[in-house]
Amino acid sequence: MNIDTFSLLFPAMVSTPIKEPVPVFLTILGIMLIAPLLFEKIRLPGIVGLILAGVIVGPNGLGLLARDNTIVLLGTVGLLFLMFMAGLETSLDDMKYNADKALIFGLATFAVPMVLGTGAMLAIGYGFLPAILVASCFASHTLLALPVVGKLGIMRSPVLTATLGGTLITNILALLVLAVVVRAHQGNLTLQFWLFLIPSLIIYTFLTLWGVPRLGKWFFRKFGHDEGAEFTFVLATLFVVSYGAEVVKIEPIIGAFLAGVAITQLIPQLSPLMNRIQFIGNTLFVPFFLISVGMLVNPGILIQEPKSLIVSGVMVTVAIVAKYIPAWGAGKLFGYNFDNIMVMFGLSVAQAASTLAAITVAYNIKLVDQLTVNGTIAMILVTCIASPWVTAKWGQKMKTQNVTPQKQEGISLGDRVLVPVANPNTEDNLLKLAILLAKSAAGTLLPLHIIIEEGEPISPDAKARQNQLLSTAEMIAHASVAKVTTIGRIDESIDKGIARVAVEKQASVIVCGWKGYSTYQENLFGGVIDKIVQRSSIPVLVTRFPLPIEHTSRVFLAFTSQQANASSFRESIKLAQNLAVELKASLELLEVVTTKGVDIDFTDAGLPADTPIQKVRGNFVKEVSRLLKTSDLLLLNGSVAQKTQISSLLGHVPEAIAHNNPKVAMIIAYLPQ
Repeated sequence: MNIDTFSLLFPAMVSTPIKEPVPVFLTILGIMLIAPLLFEKIRLPGIVGLILAGVIVGPNGLGLLARDNTIVLLGTVGLLFLMFMAGLETSLDDMKYNADKALIFGLATFAVPMVLGTGAMLAIGYGFLPAILVASCFASHTLLALPVVGKLGIMRSPVLTATLGGTLITNILALLVLAVVVRAHQGNLTLQFWLFLIPSLIIYTFLTLWGVPRLGKWFFRKFGHDEGAEFTFVLATLFVVSYGAEVVKIEPIIGAFLAGVAITQLIPQLSPLMNRIQFIGNTLFVPFFLISVGMLVNPGILIQEPKSLIVSGVMVTVAIVAKYIPAWGAGKLFGYNFDNIMVMFGLSVAQAASTLAAITVAYNIKLVDQLTVNGTIAMILVTCIASPWVTAKWGQKMKTQNVTPQKQEGISLGDRVLVPVANPNTEDNLLKLAILLAKSAAGTLLPLHIIIEEGEPISPDAKARQNQLLSTAEMIAHASVAKVTTIGRIDESIDKGIARVAVEKQASVIVCGWKGYSTYQENLFGGVIDKIVQRSSIPVLVTRFPLPIEHTSRVFLAFTSQQANASSFRESIKLAQNLAVELKASLELLEVVTTKGVDIDFTDAGLPADTPIQKVRGNFVKEVSRLLKTSDLLLLNGSVAQKTQISSLLGHVPEAIAHNNPKVAMIIAYLPQ
């Protein structure tokens, strides 16, 4: 079938593509809606449907749409956004744990595909530069199956840590190969290029990874109350850093990837801002790119050029073999079993983001032809189908093996998180903390507002205020895609109402706010928080957030030796670890030694052996205050002994620390014995 034959089959559509803006946009939106749904119905990734839809409606298919400047512009934005989100999935903190394994796997999963890919492409008649570039596509990979392991609950296993770290290494190396090959093809690979590239790349990378987080912290601290400004800042950062890559003579997609790596430190994974970025990217920008890539494919070449089938077959075979060998070799070296090896392979075999990016750049500069584009699409189709399937099958077995007694004990802290809301000024941070706890355990958020019954009819203003606070809480929860059930109540007192609702709704934890000090009356007779703790049989987290919770760069767990020996201390460590992971912060411990001759084994409490732990002697308030930083989240254990007292449970220690460090966030955890 040639193009004339194809034109005879679809004469009206081929000759006059749609050009009016509204019908063009409507057609693309229809594709974005229908194609993923259809393919997910037959258990195939939606990405496959979008690419194939681009093939069908493109200039080499039905001819409904032309690949004009508008499609190219939106496709380029989608390309940069796709690489940006790939960077968001990869944090530099992943390299801190199992760094040696991540380095070995990263270099192996880069080198093996480069060698096999270059040899295979040379063998079927490719030139040296195109062969190296296609091999770099084999070397990079996209963590397409990452949501699968997230649902399985194995995200923090050593296998995942090594794979995530390896992804960072191989993707950066592959993108650097792309930059060098593009320069060589354009005839600019001179000594002057290297003398300019190496220093400028080092400076550019440093400014991105060091400067963007600091600028972002300042911006979020200054304008963190404006969610629109936060999102616009993230977009501006993406395009500024991408343009900076062009300035230093490398591809903008490298800049987009580095921008994601840099800014992910500032955005908690379960935060509303991260949800908005992923939502806008996955539903609008990235689909534009995938459809535009599909428009590059010419199905007729499969018939006109039999070599296209050979190229596709070679690329699919090499992509699978070249990713399995490093996973198998590294897994055997690390002592992993077959299930773990297959999870590594399943995660690293998917070719999508970096591959599409590189091949698009190469096609635009005429380094590769449509044969290669078609072969790349075939490779993407096969690997995108295989990756989630392999990861899900062997990940389920890995999950079964990794179930520990600790996982099976009791209910999770985040199953049903009760958070009283009363002050609009503090509601946002309280809810964000509660959402982090609830989403990390796939639990439910329970925002509560209580109107005190004073023997008179409830005023319309009080009821309106209650509705406003609960509506705001529900909106924030929905923005984070968290399950939420709002609760409005009338009761005789705040503390009794909270305690009763906690029992009625089977809450797993109560999160409440604290102003940082107690009044004279509260010190004598106890305040609302004290009464909540006294009445509660579940954990209570008393929180204070002078700055947005997103500013947290370190979770700092401070405790005495006596507290470390309490039966609830394991829960404190689990809470600290969970907060550090979800806030993308480091974790440090401070033990103020008060008991002689007691040596505490923190690894027995579930703490990684390389977690920084300081031991000091002296005054607790003084030592803690000395080591705190503005960006810390201080976690303290509420004194169990104080729980029977009539006076304020908080006591002078948290107040003194809050007074000495007015901008430091604090959580005082009261955990049942």
